[in-house]
Amino acid sequence: MEYLINLAILFCIYGTLALSLNMVVGMAGLLSLAQAAFYGIGAYAAAIGMTELGLGFFSTLLLGMLANGILAFVVGKILSRFQGDYYAIVSAGLSVIVFSVLLNWKDLTNGPLGIFGIPKPEIGSFRLVSNFSYLVLCLAAVALSCGIYVLFDRSSFGRTLKALREDEQLTRLQGYNTKHFKSIVFVVSAMMSGIAGAMFASYIPFIDPSTFQLKEGIFLFTIIIVGGLSSAKGSIAGALILISLPEVLRFIGLPYETAAQLQQIIYGALLVLMMILRPQGLFGKYRM
Repeated sequence: MEYLINLAILFCIYGTLALSLNMVVGMAGLLSLAQAAFYGIGAYAAAIGMTELGLGFFSTLLLGMLANGILAFVVGKILSRFQGDYYAIVSAGLSVIVFSVLLNWKDLTNGPLGIFGIPKPEIGSFRLVSNFSYLVLCLAAVALSCGIYVLFDRSSFGRTLKALREDEQLTRLQGYNTKHFKSIVFVVSAMMSGIAGAMFASYIPFIDPSTFQLKEGIFLFTIIIVGGLSSAKGSIAGALILISLPEVLRFIGLPYETAAQLQQIIYGALLVLMMILRPQGLFGKYRM
């Protein structure tokens, strides 16, 4: 039972990340590879806030969201000038820069040694010590993320994003400030990733920079490609499939090293097959 609860917690964390990324990629058609950076900032904000500053979990969660929002606002202004492959390259550059900062700013992040002893969240005087109580909090986080996604998707703002996705130049000619829309969705997506980062840091409770490399952003991209672009259901389904895959390989009884290598091969093969056979993903409404 405890094993299933741990798996469900990971699913909630990655489901939140997938929803945040799908807002940028699926809803707005922007090929962002920066999600791992915002995930890492959220995690480190929570870890440093709780271990060094003595702040509570929810205070550090807001701190991470604020830090992500400010960074995304600044970087989003630059990214809004680009589209397509150029957008992907510049956003990947952000991910590499943030990883380098986490790795080398040892006075703040403890460098490659990471941060230990991150406490569990407290609600009033009640500390969420058990994994089951933590799962309830994670389910609330993914439900909140779903709500934000659906709210945007059904709003006039979301409809404008989809128009931008289909034809940015035409949307601009109709009088919409497309750079403004691209910046806003990038900021909201980054702040949602901060929620997942804080949840991850408090769950482990040890983090180091290796978790937040560019390859993590590519993994998240794979989740939404498999599950479906521009679909909340697809984000959840993709997270469930790709989080479950390593556990399936473990049950088969493969050696750890073999399973790890095979896992990467399967991820790559899934990505290629989905792009060829069903570019919009399992539940997607949009094809790249």
